[in-house]
Amino acid sequence: GRCLIIDGVLKAFAPAGLTEYTIPDNVTKIGHAVFLLYSNLENIIIPDSVTEIDNWVFQGCTSLASVTIGNSGTEIGYYSFYDCSNLTSITIPDSVTTIGECAFYNCSSLESVTIGNSVTEIGEGVFRSCSSLASVTIPDSVTTIGSFAFQDCSSLTSVTIPGSVTTIGDVAFYNCSSLTSVTIGDSVTTIGYYAFQDCTSLTSVTIPDSVTTIGE
Repeated sequence: GRCLIIDGVLKAFAPAGLTEYTIPDNVTKIGHAVFLLYSNLENIIIPDSVTEIDNWVFQGCTSLASVTIGNSGTEIGYYSFYDCSNLTSITIPDSVTTIGECAFYNCSSLESVTIGNSVTEIGEGVFRSCSSLASVTIPDSVTTIGSFAFQDCSSLTSVTIPGSVTTIGDVAFYNCSSLTSVTIGDSVTTIGYYAFQDCTSLTSVTIPDSVTTIGE
């Protein structure tokens, strides 16, 4: 009685003041903006049956503190958790290959992130303005760190960019003012413009021989 499900796609949801919800097992995709601005939602469980979280799904769920993503999900859409300001941690399972742009943009309470071993790209602005983010592990599957990916992550103290990464995008770590340590893997060829601008705590950095281009 809460959901409209068509051909496995969750199309609409009636919250009626609910704070917790488990998505039914017959759902394979959470449709566009289904939970948009449901500010009472605190906990959501996404079962293994779900393979795709569409765009804008949980945007503005400002009370959302806990998310469990099943082990079959392959795609997290763009702006899917944008402005979930009460979310403190997230584990992205190994099944996920794609994280859309700005997926966790402005999750200002997000402190730690575990990224599964199948993600190939940290897209544009994915963790932008996650001002509490202190710890992130980038797996060896990632080849590209997109533009603005960690911009304004002012609590991030260190980052290790694995040997799989070839490109650090423009403005990727702009204004990470607590960043003291950066390890750049030896496959990186391009460091984009303003990539580390205003990283005022960074005292040293080693640029490997593989790098051919450093942006302005």
